Amino acid sequence: MQKEAITSSAVPAAIGPYSAALHTGELIFVSGQLPIDASSGTMPDGVAAQTAQSLANIKALLEAAGSSLDKVVKTTVFLQNMADFAAMNEVYAKVFNAPFPTRSAFAVAALPKGALVEIECIALK
Repeated sequence: MQKEAITSSAVPAAIGPYSAALHTGELIFVSGQLPIDASSGTMPDGVAAQTAQSLANIKALLEAAGSSLDKVVKTTVFLQNMADFAAMNEVYAKVFNAPFPTRSAFAVAALPKGALVEIECIALK
């Protein structure tokens, strides 16, 4: 089975030796997206705005792969502080529709570049 790297000028370049997204078969795997705005290189303040930016980055990569947020089947959310779960969840709930993707959410000790949230997903082509 072939795998194809997916990129988009609407998202920041990967900050390490990994692909922002890969397409293989009927699946698209999107690496954890930090809430970095590609045009400014900055992160918004607060977990709600950062969640919206991470999801916008995911959306851009999925669209570059010929998919969409409606085809996401699994997400993983990494939070710097679990106390931010409700604020993240409020933004998340506005982006995804039923049937909602399966999801795991974890509090982590730290995220790259001091981000408050990072989100990865798996979607159908």
